[in-house]
Formats: sequence, C-alpha cells, structure tokens
Amino acid sequence: MENKKAKFDESELSEFAQKVLLGMRKAIRKLVEERAALGQSLVISEDGEVKHVPAKDLLAKLDEDERTRNVLDN
Repeated sequence: MENKKAKFDESELSEFAQKVLLGMRKAIRKLVEERAALGQSLVISEDGEVKHVPAKDLLAKLDEDERTRNVLDN
C-alpha cells in the first residue's frame, strides 16, 4: 500500500489544525487496533479503488508511517 498523496509540512498548520490531525490519527489508530484484535478487515479507498484490507495489515502500515514521521521530525 504505497502512499502517493502529496506530503505537507505540518509545522505550517495552525495549532488548531495540528490538534485536529492528532485527534484524527488517534481515532483511526484506535479503530484499526480494535478491528485487528478481532481479526477483522476494514474497507478503504486506494487510488479510487475500494478494497477490503485486514486490519492487522493497516496497523502495520500505521506503525511504519508513524516511525517515518518520527524520523523526519528529528
């Protein structure tokens, strides 16, 4: 699942927008973790295509993205 979306510098966002993004990330992670624990899949759209993806795969992708973001922030 390669992320082809344009990247943006979050430091340029307002404090409010940064808080909104953080809240969204937390909510998405919680959803994916809960579904992964139950062995379920989630439906996503990737490049305009609807896909059913095991939540454990999405959780691995979230972890990878988070590690990348941490490296870029330091």
